Amino acid sequence: MILRRPQAKLGQGGNERETGLQRQSSRQVERAIATPTEKKEPLREMSFYDHLDDLRKVIVQSAIAFTVAMVVCWFLSGWILDFLIRPLPVESLVFTDPVEAFMIRVRISVVVGLMIAFPFILFRVWAFVAPGLFAHERKKILPFVVASSSLFYAGIVFCYLVLVPIVLRFFLSYSTPRLSPLISVKSYFDFVSKLSFAFGIVFQLPIVVLVLTLLGIVTPEWLARQWRYGVLGVAVAAAVFTPPDVISMTAMGVPLIVLYAASVALAFVIVRKKPPRE
Repeated sequence: MILRRPQAKLGQGGNERETGLQRQSSRQVERAIATPTEKKEPLREMSFYDHLDDLRKVIVQSAIAFTVAMVVCWFLSGWILDFLIRPLPVESLVFTDPVEAFMIRVRISVVVGLMIAFPFILFRVWAFVAPGLFAHERKKILPFVVASSSLFYAGIVFCYLVLVPIVLRFFLSYSTPRLSPLISVKSYFDFVSKLSFAFGIVFQLPIVVLVLTLLGIVTPEWLARQWRYGVLGVAVAAAVFTPPDVISMTAMGVPLIVLYAASVALAFVIVRKKPPRE
């Protein structure tokens, strides 16, 4: 009788330990199952009128930023105009209409003000889209805005400092002692602004390749195989956005080819760092 009681107690203790282990394992399984659900970010539901209200705020704030920048540029328009004329290899410009000098300052205020307000407008547009994205997607907004704005301004600076002097010297070299240039301020500003804006747009090529790669529309391997068509597209873009001369097309085509190669390399890096889909 004395020997049987400890055996019964040992059996009861073993059953209790087994029951405790089963409960602990079941709790761990429940936690593992519940963890992904708990980590999911709740989506914010908005009505149609809420979207309209946010869109109205984006438009109003962008218009205010553009207006403030334009007013500031109006008071600096004289200095900006003198700065834009520096690459021109002539002593001065002329205006052939009584209101042309005034209107050119207005146009300078509008164009330069838009360039200054462009990063803020782009940020507000992305902020309008952000509520429909997850947290890890919203973190990519600021780098995108900074990269896109930097490339836009880099294209404008490159055009003004490199391309514009080359093109002007090329065209003005056809003057003769009996044929002297008489350039109006309107035609010069139109030429510089259109060419600079075109360079700012085409310098967005890395951003376009980045977005297409992240969306899975193109792959780095496909971009590398299609390099001949890429060079052809660069040549067509250079012919469209520059004056019809070899020097201007080359000055625009070479940086675009470099940007295309850098975009392909960037796509390879993104694909390697991108986690595989389950």
